[in-house]
Amino acid sequence: MNAPGPKISAERPIIRQLDDAAANRIAAGEVVERPASAVKELVENALDAGAGRIEIAYADGGKTLIRITDDGCGMTGEDLPLALSRHATSKIDGSDLLNIHTFGFRGEALPSLGAVGRLVITSRAEGFEAAQIAVTGGAMAGVKPAALNRGTVVELRDLFYATPARLKFMRTDRAEAQAIADVVKRLAMAEPYVSFVLRDVSEARGKADGREIFRADAEQGELFDALSARLARVLGRDFAANAVRIDAEREGIRLTGYAALPTYSRGAAVEQFLFVNGRPVRDKMLTGALRAAYMDFLSRDRHPAAVLFLTCDPERVDVNVHPAKAEVRFRESGTARGLIVTGLRHALAQAGHRASSTVADATLGAMRPEPQGTMPPRVYQMDRPSLGALRQSFTAQAPVGFDEAPQMFEPVAQPSARAEEPGGDAGLTANPLGAARAQIHENYIIAQTETGLVIVDQHAAHERLVYERLKRQMAENGVPAQALLIPEIVEMSSGDAALLLEHTEELARFGLGIEPFGGAIAVRETPAILGEINAGAMLRDILDELADLGDSQSLQSRVEAVLSRMACHGSIRSGRRMRADEMNALLREMEATPHSGQCNHGRPTYVELKLSDIERLFGRT
Repeated sequence: MNAPGPKISAERPIIRQLDDAAANRIAAGEVVERPASAVKELVENALDAGAGRIEIAYADGGKTLIRITDDGCGMTGEDLPLALSRHATSKIDGSDLLNIHTFGFRGEALPSLGAVGRLVITSRAEGFEAAQIAVTGGAMAGVKPAALNRGTVVELRDLFYATPARLKFMRTDRAEAQAIADVVKRLAMAEPYVSFVLRDVSEARGKADGREIFRADAEQGELFDALSARLARVLGRDFAANAVRIDAEREGIRLTGYAALPTYSRGAAVEQFLFVNGRPVRDKMLTGALRAAYMDFLSRDRHPAAVLFLTCDPERVDVNVHPAKAEVRFRESGTARGLIVTGLRHALAQAGHRASSTVADATLGAMRPEPQGTMPPRVYQMDRPSLGALRQSFTAQAPVGFDEAPQMFEPVAQPSARAEEPGGDAGLTANPLGAARAQIHENYIIAQTETGLVIVDQHAAHERLVYERLKRQMAENGVPAQALLIPEIVEMSSGDAALLLEHTEELARFGLGIEPFGGAIAVRETPAILGEINAGAMLRDILDELADLGDSQSLQSRVEAVLSRMACHGSIRSGRRMRADEMNALLREMEATPHSGQCNHGRPTYVELKLSDIERLFGRT
């Protein structure tokens, strides 16, 4: 215990000024974590240069080669040495670190890359000759003439060769390549009017120009149309077909983008993309707001899919929180969070009863026959002899009567179904959910539309309708509060108590009445709908959310969970037979009620099958 620490010298330590090469290697540890970080910095530089087309090539997951080619404004031979100096940039003048309109502004990326790898920059500005400069492990060579039509080519080889310890922490080539693809796709979503090409030029590929991993050509037209087309290219057509348009504004902050319907949910948060002033960010507060917006529509094990863009005055958001610029800090974080929650909920409500098309696709996939392989082709009913023909055949061939021949068909049990005769409801087929035609297994309503049929889960659908009705009543009349005979005193720190008291009015809307009691909190009222609760545990849950996200949905979610259970018990049960007018009334109410396309747990309440899809199932096309 008396031995000196291994990092403490017996002599007085001497303060030394690190040279530029060491400083750049230290900075590279913050700016460049892996090859994908280098790609992000270089592509952002190309975007800041006004590039309309960017080509990214890599080899061995970016460990041995990263090459970025753009058609931007380029640099002159005099600019190149300065571009490789620390904190040298053309994007700000240093007088205002808040009014930032570009991706980069710190002037650290290029010198950091040159300090840990072999970097070669070839560039040509309009009206100047092309020039090239190389830097290896921090040692810069002189500028020399080069051949290039326009723009800039940045080639980085042997990343981290100067810091070999970092190479030990690299993942496999496949994992690093996937990270590069994720970075490029995220930037491609932010810039729909720019073309992106990503290639793997590893020697093992055997092609001179490599294998094309991703391509997104520049989109045309209005912003939302261009963004939708770009998202279809990056995330797939299913997302674009099942997403609702978001366009909302509050107090100078605008929210745009696309958010998927609740029935198009994911098993993990892999399709959540957030941008602030065009910059891809990973912000805990913003992702929490996205989760809160879908809280009432998805179960805990499902995650929403969305691509959201927040745009505001640059002085209202600080992007200089971390060298990687992936984190941001809003001056009015509550406004940004509230805009996401209300904007998404309003857009999802406008979607009405709409459910994702993937539900129908999955249904059709389950109904299609399995591949036959070497089995003989399937014989459809129309190709089989009829029962009458079989009887005549047996009669003609057998010496005994047909009644003595073995029976070819077993009697079929009476199905649990009831059909309705088409009557005066012919006009109802023009409605989105059509006219009820039958009820099967006392739980599923079959409705006919002009273009196909709809299958409705009567219990799930009515459960959602009752739930929405209860929520409307709660919003109009508030949550009834139950006064405690003896107030419950909850001990906590003065800071936690002050944080809770800031939200007194919001908690009172949901029936929770609190007030200061010395250095503690006195709970005088609790939501009557929750019955007997542990007030202390609830307040601590609310505190955790306030500290983590800046807002709390804990109390609201508990109240709505009770309403959901009440709706489940008060809805039409499975097994109840419904008349035609009841079924049609249910369909009309679904069409008029927001969010009726999914039940309280995020599952679909109906499946729509187009007639053309049904005909393909029966080989009619």
